[in-house]
Amino acid sequence: MLHRRIGVLIIALCLLHLCLNAQTPITNAKSRIRLNQVGFYPVSPKVAIVVATKKTDFLIKDLKGKTWFTGQLIPNSQPAFSGAYTFSADFSAFDKPGRYFIEVEGLGNSYEFQIKPNVLQPVADGSIKAFYYQRASIQLDVQYAGKWYRAAGHPDDKVFVHSSAASEKRPAGFVISSPRGWYDAGDYNKYIVNSGITMATLLSLYEDFPEYMNTVKLNIPESQNQIPDVLDEVLWNLRWMLTMQDPNDGGVYHKLTNARFDGMIMPDKADSARYIVQKSTAATLDFAAVMAQASRILKKFPKQLPGLADSCIKASEYAWTWAEKNPVVIYNQDAMNREFKPAVVTGTYGDRNVGDEFFWAASELYLATGKDDYFNKITLSKGELARVPSWANVKLLGYYSLAQNSGIDAANHPEIKEIRTRLLNMADIFIDSAANNAYQTVMTKSKVNFNWGSNSNAANQGVLLIKAYKLSGDRKYLDYALANLDYILGRNGTGYSYVTGFGSKSTMHPHHRPSIADGVVDPIPGLLAGGPNPGMQDKIQLPSLFPDEAYIDDDQAYASNEIAINWNAPLAYLANAIQALQKKLH
Repeated sequence: MLHRRIGVLIIALCLLHLCLNAQTPITNAKSRIRLNQVGFYPVSPKVAIVVATKKTDFLIKDLKGKTWFTGQLIPNSQPAFSGAYTFSADFSAFDKPGRYFIEVEGLGNSYEFQIKPNVLQPVADGSIKAFYYQRASIQLDVQYAGKWYRAAGHPDDKVFVHSSAASEKRPAGFVISSPRGWYDAGDYNKYIVNSGITMATLLSLYEDFPEYMNTVKLNIPESQNQIPDVLDEVLWNLRWMLTMQDPNDGGVYHKLTNARFDGMIMPDKADSARYIVQKSTAATLDFAAVMAQASRILKKFPKQLPGLADSCIKASEYAWTWAEKNPVVIYNQDAMNREFKPAVVTGTYGDRNVGDEFFWAASELYLATGKDDYFNKITLSKGELARVPSWANVKLLGYYSLAQNSGIDAANHPEIKEIRTRLLNMADIFIDSAANNAYQTVMTKSKVNFNWGSNSNAANQGVLLIKAYKLSGDRKYLDYALANLDYILGRNGTGYSYVTGFGSKSTMHPHHRPSIADGVVDPIPGLLAGGPNPGMQDKIQLPSLFPDEAYIDDDQAYASNEIAINWNAPLAYLANAIQALQKKLH
């Protein structure tokens, strides 16, 4: 018995040793030279960050070992959150197209990268194509999905009205058809609130860069029609959203969901009953805003989409009317489950403050209709501190649309000038002293950026900076937007490229059911991992709790390694905007 216990103890110690080693950060040269692992435009700023202890030279070499550029590491004035000191390797002056790596004397070599025009086009395309892989109710054919082809899941043609959503004309158990839409994140449910910010960001991408987005071809089933592919993808979710409005009163159901999350199975194997749950003010206003914005854009395609723009604006105004009559219907899942069955324990998206949703919806409805009744609902609080958008804070989405719409008579609406000033002031606050921190990005200025879905903060900061550039023409905003994209693609505290399928050291094990269950080694490409989050809400041990290092590439780590449509959308905006503006990076 004693020998057996000793043997068990030895095995346990060995396993502990292996686990500890697995969580120990790699200290080889590649992990200590942090850079955009995809590459750089010939004319753009080019910076790598080196975790080192002394100033030395660095070399840019091609894959045959020939040296093309020599520079000296420059110490950054602030250490990383861990206390480690970093150095910048700036090779912006080097513009010869090719494949290269950085060699740091006494340290070693970086991951390979490219310099060439359109170098980030694969990332830009892939970040939108990722939404195709998230489609519900459709088979993904091999000609479009490649090795990630799969059977159709969730036809959602027989969805039950949950008892919390019951009404006289739609009692509990009433069946509706609500197909299409995107799976929200690593799960298979569909949520109006999170679709709101996602749709707004993708629609804004097209609205801001129509000429470039008209050229983007994603190899999706609709690619041969006369509608830009990004809008084709948006339409897949928009047509689902329209089914979530109650035709009897204009209110919008909060989500379409299972009662519980599915296991780690493929979509076609997930056959649990599906429900639409109670309406909410937040969902209804997000719906109203999206439909108004969509109507503005889709009216440019009357032949391809006859009547759709009109349907969208009618649905939007109907939703607004319901929200005004029901201004504080808050989705509280715990309270709902105490009163109604079956209990629903999937994602809540329970927003308790809907003032920002009213602001955003009123902004979009004013721009779509020109009715001053909507503009009169837009109020600017003195001294308010705006934040980058999130599903729970969408006010800045209204700012974006109002600030950039040239059709508004600013003389009669002085609020527009104030909004533009606020956006530029916010961008200036972001970039102030960003050059001093360890990674020289806006994202790495503050610990508060590193929460659940932190990489979406980096992407949304980049979106704001692009908006500031479009308003001002000042290239400083564009440069820092690019730096945040560099952060996402490897210039960060972990050395990971957080976009699946892009970079030598990219996320391989996202918390994403199809990527886990499909039997394909590589994850579905183009997905943005959540990113560093020391909160550990999933109880998965992290290799470091320093804010920018609190990440693990583990498919059980949903607090740092899940994916979500509202995180991918700002990545898609940022990467495609940079592509469209690459010639302005001189």
